[in-house]
Amino acid sequence: MRWPAVKSGGLGVVAMTYVAVDYLRILSPTWHERLQPVLWSLLALVAVTRVPFYRHWSAEFRAAISFLASMIFMLSALLFEACTVRFVTVVLGLNWHNGRPPLPDTGQWLLLALNEKLPEAVVEILRAHIIGLHHYLMLFIMLAFSVLFESVKAPGLGLGARYMFTMAVGRLLRAITFASTILPSARPWCASSRYSIPGHPHRWAQKYYVPYASDANAIRQVIERDIAYVDTVNYTADYRPDWGSMSFLIDFLRPNTSEGSSWYSLLKKAGGGCNDLVYSGHMFVAVLTAMAWTEAYGGFSSVLIWLLVMHSAQREVRERHHYSVDCVVAIYVGILLWKMTGFIWSAKGGTGDSRLTKLGKIQGRLLQAAKDSDMDEVRELLKDVELGNQESLKQGPSKVMWLFASGTIFFSLTIVILAFTWTSDG
Repeated sequence: MRWPAVKSGGLGVVAMTYVAVDYLRILSPTWHERLQPVLWSLLALVAVTRVPFYRHWSAEFRAAISFLASMIFMLSALLFEACTVRFVTVVLGLNWHNGRPPLPDTGQWLLLALNEKLPEAVVEILRAHIIGLHHYLMLFIMLAFSVLFESVKAPGLGLGARYMFTMAVGRLLRAITFASTILPSARPWCASSRYSIPGHPHRWAQKYYVPYASDANAIRQVIERDIAYVDTVNYTADYRPDWGSMSFLIDFLRPNTSEGSSWYSLLKKAGGGCNDLVYSGHMFVAVLTAMAWTEAYGGFSSVLIWLLVMHSAQREVRERHHYSVDCVVAIYVGILLWKMTGFIWSAKGGTGDSRLTKLGKIQGRLLQAAKDSDMDEVRELLKDVELGNQESLKQGPSKVMWLFASGTIFFSLTIVILAFTWTSDG
């Protein structure tokens, strides 16, 4: 059972409707409170009613292991990233954050110049908070669920596995990148307003950075000697709670007495950090969503999503959440990583794969029949392939598949609710 109307553009209409309804939170909060629950309830209800008609649960079952493995990989990458964000925020101390000016950013200059040249209405559109992180996540979830309507090639779990695997690789690369060189925030007040961290640098920074941070002669000598020659024996001590087996994290997370006694609570407060984190995580998510949408669905809605990605990029720079370089790097890294992970799921092929497999099995017999000019045998073999494919499509799911389908839908809807809750603040 196919829904050609959905295939021909209905998913794009639903996606843009979701973005428009959620934007009512700014234009008309009252209507937003009324329409948003109705929209989400309707979408969930329609998805659930499509489950009995879905024909690819066996493909979803085969993709379940890679989906779960990708999810574990992604969660591990996010945990590593959270530790790294906390480290680069606290290692140099609060005084460094307060006294460090932002880097010069030509992208910021360009946007300020455009504000003077463009019509006021256009500038207001550029400033508008049309779409955020949780919107891109929801757009991808809608894309993955659209396999129920055959708008996207099955399996949906395969598409989800590719998205999460690519996300994990990108997050690991991002954490390694911004931890390699610590850059000041484009918002100098960020650290003092968000965190209660020690004012002095960590003892590692006191030994290897502070003596050579500003004195030109000291920098020249450390280059020539290639050794930290300044004597810094009297380090300023840090607070060291008892974290048991996790005490090795103390030097990286630098807890304060006011931040609680749990290392996990510190990581939950890490947020986006208060340094410039190359490259932008928000933009990376946006680009992955746009790439997934373009490959899996295409059409005019993909163009609209890319326009939203560009809008998000300029707003990240305009509001000084990131420097321009962070957004530029996030765009090409997201595109390249998505292109490299097509081995997990790809929109190419699909409907003819089972036929090709069966043709491969009878290739020898088919060639022999052709050599013998036995056209009746050729027709019979091709008919068996076609009938076998139709039988596999008509065959209903077993009880195990029904159980798997129910668990998958429940798990997926739970993920949707959690993602919406945890990322609704951006």
